Amino acid sequence: MNLKEFKYIYFLGIGGIGMSSLARYCSLQNKNVLGYDRQRSEMCVELENEEISINYGKLVPKILKNKKVKEKVLVIYTPAIPHDNNQLVFFQKNCYQIMKRAELLGMISKDYFTIAIAGTHGKTSTCTMLSHVLKNSGVNCTAFLGGISRNYNTNLIYSEKSDVFIIEADEYDRSFHCLEPDIALITSIDIDHTDIYSDYENLVSSFQIFTSNINTGGVIFLEENIDTSIVDRDDIKLIRYGLDHSSDSFVDSIKYKNTGMSFNVNFNSEKLGSFDLQMGGIYNVVNALATLSISKLMNVSNENLIQSIENFIGIKRRYDIHINNRNIVYIDDYAHHPVEIENCIVSTRNLFPNRHITCVFQPHLFTRTEYFMEEFAEALSLSDKLILLDIYPAREEEIPGINSEVLYDKCKVESKELVKIDEFFNSFEKDKVNILLTMGAGDISKLVDPIKKILQ
Repeated sequence: MNLKEFKYIYFLGIGGIGMSSLARYCSLQNKNVLGYDRQRSEMCVELENEEISINYGKLVPKILKNKKVKEKVLVIYTPAIPHDNNQLVFFQKNCYQIMKRAELLGMISKDYFTIAIAGTHGKTSTCTMLSHVLKNSGVNCTAFLGGISRNYNTNLIYSEKSDVFIIEADEYDRSFHCLEPDIALITSIDIDHTDIYSDYENLVSSFQIFTSNINTGGVIFLEENIDTSIVDRDDIKLIRYGLDHSSDSFVDSIKYKNTGMSFNVNFNSEKLGSFDLQMGGIYNVVNALATLSISKLMNVSNENLIQSIENFIGIKRRYDIHINNRNIVYIDDYAHHPVEIENCIVSTRNLFPNRHITCVFQPHLFTRTEYFMEEFAEALSLSDKLILLDIYPAREEEIPGINSEVLYDKCKVESKELVKIDEFFNSFEKDKVNILLTMGAGDISKLVDPIKKILQ
């Protein structure tokens, strides 16, 4: 099957970050792109401005019901779409060509040199950073991002003469099994998506399948804490990277610098130079190391590496510093896993020592909250004040006995509040804010602009 066979591409859940980048790509291939979503989000408005038609009702667009065009219609959906969705059921009953988002990504990337970035944490930052470095260094690349690049204000970096595809390889629903990369990188493997993976061993097995799909003669980059047994092959090259000087690629001389970091990089015994990154946190230094390691393998010069990292300005909702002055600092982050929350708070303490940190957190998914209840409580207790919102359910049904009240009681923070998101501003005291950190993967993002207006 090939994209050229289809005239109409219909995306169910087009406003999602992964779906929207694919919709943009298909539109640039001169396809008639249409979509459905439950609500007219900011992303949907952007797509409409790019002349992509979006349907917010339950009915299938009339043009797609025409029997004369049926064979030219490709329907794309994601796991976020319920199985009983009216439109999905219609397409299934009437035998339309239907594909998961991940399958489409695998289909369109199979004819290109593909770099796939996987891992529980850091894949969006690494993928976006890598895309910027390669593009800025003259490499013709197309990148499908899981966030909005601040350098390009989009989640699709596109080159008509693309030689390279860069893909964020999502482990959810085992989506990354659809990819056959030439270069793969795994940033981390921590248990998550417990609605899909029953335990850590099950998750590791899924990553092993991902590495088994790397093309012969390819390369796998592993963060140094990942057991190399995950790669059971001798026909691909394995490169380890991290903070330890025994790794093939490592960083040293790490320093906090203003709201960013400075560090040196060594790759395969070669000193690549000194780097300045505008993003804070040791974890972002390691993400930068991953980016630089792949870029060096792609023959990018040291001069371009240094310059590209210096002018990389980050990703929306990834340690996004909106306000930074002597009185108030406001940072927003996508953190929704205990490891990510801890990284955010620790990095903030290192960047802004001896200051009072107020955390606003919206738990994401009942299954994740249930599985990590103790770990969430421990990570959130690193803050000085906690404002805890209700759980954002996304695709899930409520689990009896699992709610924010239970998590709230477990958090050992002297000052804490339990607030419904729609009532947040009723009790928000801006005069008591020194450093504010909003975190979560749900609709907490709708608070960001109003908070900025209040604090500025």
